[in-house]
Amino acid sequence: MMARSMVRRCPWCGGRGAFFTGWFTKQPHCRSCGLRWRRGDVGFELGAAAIAAVNTLGPLLVALGITLTITWPNTPVAPLLAVFLPSALLLPILTYPLSYTMWQAIDLTWREVTPDDFCADHIAAGVFDPD
Repeated sequence: MMARSMVRRCPWCGGRGAFFTGWFTKQPHCRSCGLRWRRGDVGFELGAAAIAAVNTLGPLLVALGITLTITWPNTPVAPLLAVFLPSALLLPILTYPLSYTMWQAIDLTWREVTPDDFCADHIAAGVFDPD
C-alpha cells in the first residue's frame, strides 16, 4: 500500500490519480473504489501534516548533516542558505499529495476497513472487498 501511495495512487485499490484531480485539488473519495478520505476520523489531516513534515524536514536535515560533515569547520553559510531556503519552500509543495496518500496507506494498515469507509454508490456496485 505504501508503494502505491508514493506514486499518488489509491493505497487500497491502486487507482491512478484516485484522490487528486490536480496537484492541490482532492476529491472526498477515490474515483476508482470509493474509499473515503476521512474514514470517520476527525483529525485525519493532522496525520497528513505530520507526514508532510517528515517528507520535508527529513531530506533537508540529512542533506544539511552531510554538507556540514563535508565542509566543517569552514562552512559556507551564504551558499547553504541559497540552496536550503528555496528547498524548504518547494519540498512541501512537491510532496503535498504524497503526504496525504502516504498517510492514507498508514491509516489503512492501522485501522480495519469497513463498508462505511466507502461511498454508497461504490458499495452498490460491489467494489468493497475486505480481502
